[in-house]
Amino acid sequence: MNPAVRRARSLRIRRSMLLGVWVAGSAVLVARAVQLQVVTADIWQEAADDQHRTTGTLPAARGSILDRDGVSLAMSHETFRVGIAPQELLDADAAAERLSAALDLTPREARRMTRSDRRWVQVRGRFSAVTRRELAGIQGVYVTRELDRFYPHDQLARGVLGRVLDGEGMGGVEEQYEGLLTGVPGREVRARDSSGRPIPGQTWTVETPRSGGEVVLTLDLELQEIAEEALSTAVIETEAQGGTVLVTDPTTGEILAMASERDGSRNALAGINTPYEPGSTLKPFTVAAILDHGVASLGDSVDTEEGRWAINGRVLTDVHAEGMMTLGDALRVSSNVGVAKIAQGLTHAQQYEALRDFGFGMPTGVPLPGEAAGTLRRPGDWSGQSAASLAIGYEVAVTPIQMAMAYGALANGGWLMEPRLVKETRDRDGRVLERFPPRQVRKVLPGWLTREVNRVLVDVVEDGTGTAARLRTFRVAGKSGTSRVWGSEGGYIRGAYFSSFVGFFPAENPQLVVFVMLERPKGAYYGGATAAPVTRATLESILAARRPPLDRVALAQIAQASLPGEFTRTEDSDDVRFASVPLGGARRGTPSPVRMTPPAQGSVVPLPDLQGVPARDAVRRLHSMGLRVTWDGGGHVSRMLPEAGSLLSPGDTVHILVERGDDG
Repeated sequence: MNPAVRRARSLRIRRSMLLGVWVAGSAVLVARAVQLQVVTADIWQEAADDQHRTTGTLPAARGSILDRDGVSLAMSHETFRVGIAPQELLDADAAAERLSAALDLTPREARRMTRSDRRWVQVRGRFSAVTRRELAGIQGVYVTRELDRFYPHDQLARGVLGRVLDGEGMGGVEEQYEGLLTGVPGREVRARDSSGRPIPGQTWTVETPRSGGEVVLTLDLELQEIAEEALSTAVIETEAQGGTVLVTDPTTGEILAMASERDGSRNALAGINTPYEPGSTLKPFTVAAILDHGVASLGDSVDTEEGRWAINGRVLTDVHAEGMMTLGDALRVSSNVGVAKIAQGLTHAQQYEALRDFGFGMPTGVPLPGEAAGTLRRPGDWSGQSAASLAIGYEVAVTPIQMAMAYGALANGGWLMEPRLVKETRDRDGRVLERFPPRQVRKVLPGWLTREVNRVLVDVVEDGTGTAARLRTFRVAGKSGTSRVWGSEGGYIRGAYFSSFVGFFPAENPQLVVFVMLERPKGAYYGGATAAPVTRATLESILAARRPPLDRVALAQIAQASLPGEFTRTEDSDDVRFASVPLGGARRGTPSPVRMTPPAQGSVVPLPDLQGVPARDAVRRLHSMGLRVTWDGGGHVSRMLPEAGSLLSPGDTVHILVERGDDG
């Protein structure tokens, strides 16, 4: 073949091959482009977007916890953080001027922030919604919303409420109703630069957060404050390690106040989770079982053997040596020998079932985490001494809430009520989700029998071991108790006692049960000497409160029947003021009256200077002097009419003008 033809043919082949490679390469490129830009375009677009944005959550406002009257006890508090992007500011000097005024910065500090070379400057501190409004419209200044848990009344009822840690409820109502209170978080998208850092101000809300629901409690804010004040005063004065005060409604089981203190902290929930041996406060239930099973009547006599009785290797003793006495007197003077002796007529099953029926040895169902059941052993686990021990409140461990509910059954005619702490729950729009009406657990005793026992409990306060709980205008029924403290290593601790008193008021038609227990008081340790005065002080403060959750008309009728003229009714109002004066000696440090009995008719008394005194204490003091009082709610006394120093006769009226403050 001609060399020229051969070269021409070879050139054509090489050209064809080059063209083929070029066409094939182009096809691959086109196919790849189609794949990237058409087939997998969404995937790559999403990846690109992810490189330039990030998704975050927006916290939902936690729902509020309210008292029985709708007063907020816990709520979400909105605050704002301020950040500055100096490079985005259009006028750094003008921005510095507004920042200085809104954030309380010095002009120099504000200028340093607005002229910084840094890409982002975070202002320290958190600010209110007012600050957000003042900084609105400044390009380059960004205000970010944050939510904190806020307790408007500081430590009040904190044991019951619990707390929030890292957005999660811990203890109390916060934990129990976590699912309702938390709400539903929202979502936001934040833009990022090529380095992956967020771009200030480039944020968009994708899903708005939904706030949590509300929990309405049965607690009364003012009664809770009264209970905590009374407990704190008692703990300080008796040098106790701690204690508990409960105020409940015996007819509904509502918990109106629950205060616990331990080693100076009010975050405890000893009212539901700290069992103790109740001692003599359990005796009314032993006596009730004796009456219910026909073992004896209150008038039947028992020989207390001068206060010493040996049974099955154990010797029971009484504080006061006595001989023959009735069962009613044995309860009135708290005779261990008398009550335990007659209780021997009960079978073990009867004694166990009686205590079990009153709710001892099982949780009450109060809607709070960590409730203890206490201890009530079955008869098969008893020793030869157990029946006598149980009769006087030993070898059984109860919680304060169990004791309050059991006394409520004595007060209301024999019905054991379930403790009621939550009235209702609501959604974020205020619509009721669930109501919790009063619930009767069981009928424990017939009404006639509770009235028999209650008559003796009135005598306990009138002239028995509980006289320090006595009020002048109203009769109180109750029982004191003193029991030894069991150590963690076994055995009772020498010189350590639980001192308690449980009473209900008024005795004729009980509206309140007040439980008081002090742990390891120093000095006088009998419940009648330490806990009973706390009951009296608590009731006095409740009666002096502006609007306590009481039936005022019923109380006024009782007061009028017992001591005419010792109450006043304000015009065009159903508000009634009561004079409730203790007859026993005042305990050191408690709000005490000027006189322990009102002055005689016809005498005159000088009006003391009470300016600056909490209104509730002033009312209590003036009532104790036989004076009538009109006033207008909580706070501190700013002025009195007539003026201090004026000579007044019993029955005269003093008008108190109040300066609003924290005292309620």
